Amino acid sequence: MSKLPTDLSGRDVRAALERAGFVFRRQTGSHMILRRQEPYARAVIPDHKQIRSGTLRRIIADAGLTVEQFMQLLGR
Repeated sequence: MSKLPTDLSGRDVRAALERAGFVFRRQTGSHMILRRQEPYARAVIPDHKQIRSGTLRRIIADAGLTVEQFMQLLGR
């Protein structure tokens, strides 16, 4: 299991998922909803200054990515 960074904001996660083909759809309160058509996936990202590691793992799984793929999207 790869080590996830603990210093990511919701905006950082959003930028990484947009590189993977996700499109920002809307924001409800402090939650950003992103969607990808092919293959279909939806991710809900809290717009917080720091995302907890368990929440980040759930976002990565909902996006249909592995931790390694997500780290490449971050450029780390």
